[in-house]
Amino acid sequence: MDTSFDIIKERLKDKGLKFTPQRRNVIDTVVESTGRHLNIEEIYNIVKKKCPEIGLATVYRTIQLLDDINVLSKLDLNDGCIRYELSINNDDYHSHHHLICRECGEVIEVKEDLLEMLENTIEQNYNFKIYDHDLRVFGICSKCRKSE
Repeated sequence: MDTSFDIIKERLKDKGLKFTPQRRNVIDTVVESTGRHLNIEEIYNIVKKKCPEIGLATVYRTIQLLDDINVLSKLDLNDGCIRYELSINNDDYHSHHHLICRECGEVIEVKEDLLEMLENTIEQNYNFKIYDHDLRVFGICSKCRKSE
């Protein structure tokens, strides 16, 4: 099985795009940050430590490119800041769900596909083929509830 890094590298190659040192550093950071939900500035700050000559615009363009080739997903937490996470898409890919704490901003991933029955019902009743969905649940996490 190819690693996420290998899949990304192959997708870039398939699109005729170069695998530059700057792109490699951004990709390394994204892959190493799997499970975290980083915004572009956070990615830039991590990459800058390894690659001091990189510019913020290069990170923006690389993240956009990775989004365009379907290896990143955008996560909007309704706080004015878009975050990104690795998501190597294929035909069987389904997003996971997110629980977002309104107090501390913690993002908890729910790995189970809790909407499978709903999807089946929609597909049957509306003859609508579902490829993916996005579920974000806003509330207060257990840590913040304890401190109340």
